[in-house]
Amino acid sequence: MDVTIYHNPRCSKSRETLGLLKDKGIEPTVIEYLKTPPSAAEIADILAKLGRTPRELMRTKEAEYKEQGLDDPSLDDGKLINAMVDTPKLMERPVVLANGKAAIGRPPESVLDIL
Repeated sequence: MDVTIYHNPRCSKSRETLGLLKDKGIEPTVIEYLKTPPSAAEIADILAKLGRTPRELMRTKEAEYKEQGLDDPSLDDGKLINAMVDTPKLMERPVVLANGKAAIGRPPESVLDIL
């Protein structure tokens, strides 16, 4: 099974999710998305697999969210996706991809549903 995790090693939930995968015998492809941000197309694909809107994938409590005016309800999906490309810290973490689906590891056990 091909599994990918968009990971932030400084995040406890991300570390817990990665550990959970490894405990299940899964060695996922690890993408440290702060160092290697996903493209707009990759984020759009993640959103489609999650069945969520861009805003639902964003960390709305980050200072950058307010500073960039991303709380403006008139912003379209493209602008929100581009904000995550430009400021990857805004993307919720961790995101796990497997079996053509995606899950956010909050709580970490939620990723088990897609394995």
